[in-house]
Amino acid sequence: MFTGIIEELGTVVDWTPSEDAARITVRGPLVVSDAAHGDSISVSGVCLTVVDSGDDWFTADVMAESIAMSTLRAATAGMPVNLERAAKVGDRIGGHIVQGHIDGTSELLSITEGGAWRVLRFSLAPDIASLVTRKGSIAIDGVSLTVSAVGDDWFEVSLIPETLTATTLGRRAVGDAVNIETDILARQVERMIRTSSITGNSGGAA
Repeated sequence: MFTGIIEELGTVVDWTPSEDAARITVRGPLVVSDAAHGDSISVSGVCLTVVDSGDDWFTADVMAESIAMSTLRAATAGMPVNLERAAKVGDRIGGHIVQGHIDGTSELLSITEGGAWRVLRFSLAPDIASLVTRKGSIAIDGVSLTVSAVGDDWFEVSLIPETLTATTLGRRAVGDAVNIETDILARQVERMIRTSSITGNSGGAA
C-alpha cells in the first residue's frame, strides 16, 4: 500500500522486454536506501517488487498486464518516474490509500496556468467515469490528488508549485499519457451497489 506522496524523482536506467514481461532498472538513491529483495516500490503509480538492488538503483520484473495497462509500455532509458516506497504501519497518510494497481491510462487534454497553480485536464474513460467525482481522490502517475472538476469524459486536477516541482506532472505536455488509479473506496462502493442490484433482481415471484 502507498499514500501517493512521491518521495523521489527517479530515472529509468534500463528496460529489457521479453515475450510476455519485461525487466526494469530504475535509479533512485532514496527509495533503495533501505530496500530489500521483495519490497514494493511504486514506479509512476505501478506497484513493482524489488528483485535486485544496489547503492542507487533497483531492478523489478513487470508483468504483461502492467505493461498493457500503464505507460511503462513506452519506457525508455532516461525516462523520469515518480517513486514511492510502500507505507509503514503507523505512518501518517498524507495523501490517500493507493494500491499501485492501475486502472489504465488517460491523455492530458489541456493545461491552464493560474497565479500559483496549474490546472490539468485529462480524458476520462467510460469504464471508470462513475468512480471519479469532484473533490474525490485520484492517483495520477502515483501522485495523490483531489479532483477539482469532472465532466462526462474528462476530469481536472489543480497542482500547486510543490507538486509541479517534486513530480513528473510538472513536465507533462498536452497529448502525454499518464497512469490512473481510482479511489479504492469508490471501487468497493460501486462493487457493493452492483452486487446488491444483481442479488435483488435474481429472485423469482413469491
